[in-house]
Amino acid sequence: MISLNVNGKAASIDAEPDMPLLWALREDLQLTGTKFGCGMALCGACTVHIDGQPVRSCSTPLSAAAGKQVTTIEAMGATRAGKAVQAAWVAHDVPQCGYCQSGQIMSACALLSANTRPSERQIDEAMSGNLCRCGTYNQIKAAIKDAAVALNAGA
Repeated sequence: MISLNVNGKAASIDAEPDMPLLWALREDLQLTGTKFGCGMALCGACTVHIDGQPVRSCSTPLSAAAGKQVTTIEAMGATRAGKAVQAAWVAHDVPQCGYCQSGQIMSACALLSANTRPSERQIDEAMSGNLCRCGTYNQIKAAIKDAAVALNAGA
């Protein structure tokens, strides 16, 4: 039995320690907002936060999350950065197919939680591990910039 905190709630999962965190979230906890993309930590669709840091849940063993705070897309809207990012995503009409968006939002929120005034380079670096097959990179960057403005304005 592996114990962790997911979205502010205690969770115990009866699984092998090397099971990918992604599958524990989706199958055991029914938190399906986190997506399976490549299975090799290359696309970012499976991004979640562990103790506030973005990680690829498809390659993170469940044991690495034991006793830690795991945050998924389902809880991101309750955070200050999450609210700002989600509003900016809507304003910029970012999603096309939408498949990568939970991972994109998780990476953007990690960036803005740590740095509300990111430079272009910092945005590029923070988002470099997230792929979008629809090519909405310009909208994503514009949304992150607007979310940063909103955060700095006290929204």
